[in-house]
Amino acid sequence: MLSSEKLNELSIKIKEIISSSPLGDAEKNIHALLKGALTKLELVTREEFDVQAEVLRSTKEKLSQLETKLAELEARQKN
Repeated sequence: MLSSEKLNELSIKIKEIISSSPLGDAEKNIHALLKGALTKLELVTREEFDVQAEVLRSTKEKLSQLETKLAELEARQKN
């Protein structure tokens, strides 16, 4: 995945090319188009992904423990 720094460099290069061409007026439209496309991708950082994966793992573990406790309580109640 491209880093934020690389995206900024790419954006600057595109701006330089466009500003020196007749397409200078289209810069705002291209910027908005790129920003909209990237926003629709709903990307997350690797750190955010790892945090959510750990939360999910922990939640699954707690659920498993609660299911075991519930089964024990139900077994006691039947006796």
